[in-house]
Amino acid sequence: MPQTTDLIASLTTAPDEDRLRELAGLADLLEIRGDLVADLDPHWLREHFSGRLLYTYRSVEEGGRGADGGEERHARLIAAQAVYDLVDLELRDLEPSVLTSIPPEKRLISWHGTVDAIEELLTTVERLTAVEARWYKLVNWVETSGPDRWPLILVKQLGRDDLIAFAAGEVGGWTRLLAAYLGSPAVFAAGSETPAAAGQLPIERLRREYGWPLPKTLTKIFGIVGKPVTHSLSPYIHNRALRALDLPGLYLPFHVESFGEFWLEVVEEEGFTEAGCALRGLSVTAPHKRIAMAVAGATSPLTERIASANTLIYRDGVWEADSTDAEGILGPLKRRQIVVRDRPCAVLGAGGGGRAAAFALTAAGGNVTLFNRSPERGRKAAALLEVPWAPLEQLDPGSFEVVVHSTPLGRDDADPLPCDPSALAAGTVAIDLVYRRREPTPWLSALQERGQTVIDGREVLLHQAIPQFAALTGREMPNDLVVDLLDELAVP
Repeated sequence: MPQTTDLIASLTTAPDEDRLRELAGLADLLEIRGDLVADLDPHWLREHFSGRLLYTYRSVEEGGRGADGGEERHARLIAAQAVYDLVDLELRDLEPSVLTSIPPEKRLISWHGTVDAIEELLTTVERLTAVEARWYKLVNWVETSGPDRWPLILVKQLGRDDLIAFAAGEVGGWTRLLAAYLGSPAVFAAGSETPAAAGQLPIERLRREYGWPLPKTLTKIFGIVGKPVTHSLSPYIHNRALRALDLPGLYLPFHVESFGEFWLEVVEEEGFTEAGCALRGLSVTAPHKRIAMAVAGATSPLTERIASANTLIYRDGVWEADSTDAEGILGPLKRRQIVVRDRPCAVLGAGGGGRAAAFALTAAGGNVTLFNRSPERGRKAAALLEVPWAPLEQLDPGSFEVVVHSTPLGRDDADPLPCDPSALAAGTVAIDLVYRRREPTPWLSALQERGQTVIDGREVLLHQAIPQFAALTGREMPNDLVVDLLDELAVP
């Protein structure tokens, strides 16, 4: 890892003075995306931001909205060098008039594109570095697992302290973080509400959830695999615990389109050896819980029972599948001293989370009925768990004392509610496995207004994470940290 890694906040909209002052405490540089935001006065920016300024006019061909060439483009770049500390130049800009006007110490020479082989990336690096510059930036746009690793391999192999290289797109988001550890001199983060590119984390989240700057010693990688994972609070929970125990690990978000492809191209290829560390455990969320169990070399009795795994652990050369989803349900109930024995319980949704919830409530003595939109999936899950099943449209919420929502819907305002909040009887306990980062889901909000007992998905996640962290690391999550997290996640 370089001695210092600069944090660059990309601005895609015009900030106000308050936002600039906030960014002054978070970022080393501001990137002004001139192709996305109206021209800003650099002198005004410097009044409120003490760091350096980078001007970027990204072309359409390389993912922006700026001109692909022409005198107007070059005039913009030449004018920017007079008032900015760095100017982003694409390969198309490396003409004598531009290079004569912009000194090497102010140049960031960049390339953004898609290639079919790592050798093409190496050739591109050679083209970039043929011209003297302060920094070079190589961004490989990816949609599948495998090519996302290529920039990291180059960073490690070339050993340059002036090369910023990572994969862009949702699939490649995790490489931004590991590239910094491998030697990239800077990391780009979103300084505006709208990120400059897919996979770019908000700067506040990068600092808060990954403990920026990254640990100097890193031997183990953990992470969450899902689609999507952008909303997930798992990186915050697990990285907080890793730092609290001073463990040399990092927990990353893996947006995975195809779990099989990720498994073959990243996991089995030992894709983290370039960083001198090893992947040693994964949390798994929708829609990959069933296949996670299938690829494992060993499975726990619980995963066999619910046909789902939310945890993969590498032990003695074997990937083992397990599940802590049941603890996610039972932990919050125990915390509130809620007993479910002999109480009628409804579980809405027969996916991995729903099956685990039905198992947990049944094991606790509840009388569980599983509801699902798809008859085939509902019947299979009910037979596996030995509980009754019914179509979701036949749900009568008032007949149950515990209602668990485990369908994928409910995070967005436009999503239909799992069921009518007014239909629940007084005293019913409502558990939502779906969660929002900062506030309850619309369904839980409506139930809270009615005075119902609710359990937020954030608390469910935390109670899953506690035993999961112990399984992944062999260390218990500190109790005082658990108390702090319950408070910070605003769990009611």
